[in-house]
Amino acid sequence: MTLQEVKDLAGKGEGLQIEFKKKAAFPEKIVREVIALANTQGGTLLIGVDDDGTVSGQRFIEEEIFVMEKAIRELIFPALVVEVSTVKLSEKKGVAVFQIPHSPNRPHYLLIQDKKYSYIRVQDRTVQASREVWEVLRKSRVPRDTVFTYGKKEEVLMKFLAEREKITLKEYAKVASIPIFMASKTLVRLTVANVLQLHPQEAEDYFTIKD
Repeated sequence: MTLQEVKDLAGKGEGLQIEFKKKAAFPEKIVREVIALANTQGGTLLIGVDDDGTVSGQRFIEEEIFVMEKAIRELIFPALVVEVSTVKLSEKKGVAVFQIPHSPNRPHYLLIQDKKYSYIRVQDRTVQASREVWEVLRKSRVPRDTVFTYGKKEEVLMKFLAEREKITLKEYAKVASIPIFMASKTLVRLTVANVLQLHPQEAEDYFTIKD
């Protein structure tokens, strides 16, 4: 990637597939952005770019790369391979470009005190993945025909969506009078079958009928 390409990319601002960091000061937090990009659509992490898109560069950029590569290697599970390159602004300053694939091994996650935390990208933000997002990511790695029975609980769901357009997990469990775990399994199954669209949110995900 050339310096002009980096400037053009930075000029578009942060979004679904791009994240800026001034420096790798908190690598354990930045890896969440890497995980989110890999789990969603892939993308680019630029280190040496300000939040406003200014390509200011960073001194000793090789050290920033070393810190981030170590964090990616040690903190992300399953292992994630990223491509890294350096774009020089001057003899002393540079920008690190991390190209992150839309990983076939998703969902990737952090392991913190024996608990798994996964993340996805929602517009220009990284949010923690819900159990439903996690399951949809896992089940959609290998496309396959999904067979399901269309019973009363599915009928209640589709009627609700026809009237209200969107529904949350808690709303579905309540309106169908079924346990949360059953509501979750049904919503995930219908999402994987391309009947529903899952819309991840910071507070509470919602589902709509897929166009």
